[in-house]
Amino acid sequence: MKNSTINIILVDDHKLFRNGMKTLLESIGNYKIIAEASNGEEFIELLDSMDPDIVLLDISMPIMDGLEAAPLALEKNPDLKIIVLSMYGDEEYYHKMSAIGVKGFLLKDSEIDEVQLAIDTVYQEGCYFSQKLLMSILTTMKNSSQNNIIAVELSEREREVLGLICRGMSNNEIGDQLFISKRTVEKHRANLLEKTQCNNTASLVMWAIRNKMVEI
Repeated sequence: MKNSTINIILVDDHKLFRNGMKTLLESIGNYKIIAEASNGEEFIELLDSMDPDIVLLDISMPIMDGLEAAPLALEKNPDLKIIVLSMYGDEEYYHKMSAIGVKGFLLKDSEIDEVQLAIDTVYQEGCYFSQKLLMSILTTMKNSSQNNIIAVELSEREREVLGLICRGMSNNEIGDQLFISKRTVEKHRANLLEKTQCNNTASLVMWAIRNKMVEI
């Protein structure tokens, strides 16, 4: 990571927030804000001429918010790596965003170290959920009358892998933790996606939380 510059588009309607985030990230050295947008429409237009490594996308914006912009952006570029920024704890739209291919989820009051960790993780093909956000989702679930548990039979090893995925570990890190090969981890991950009918890792994490398969 130290030798690679990560090009980022920052999408947020508050200029003060954008300026602060840009200053903090670029002071670290290997992050570059290549463009900024104050709403979803401006962001979508930028994608016609830019190919960022990472997009930091606010949920709540005027004209077009992040909920509307994310699927349009992923339609233009299915490989786009989007990290959603939010001040909310509403579990339902995180589920929807993960289902369409959003890779990361951060609360806007996260420390810069966590923002850096999220960017690095997603850049390296991972998925990132802030622990504060996961706790917020769990709290929302506990206070909800809905309890849509889906019965899926997982092996003990699959449960172990699932738990480590939910902690944000990469395939290599999981392999080291469980003393198995990266290829074996990839096989377990593929089996988990198939069994749970999830499209991607972010959806798998949401499924695990909703079905109380892991403790955060």
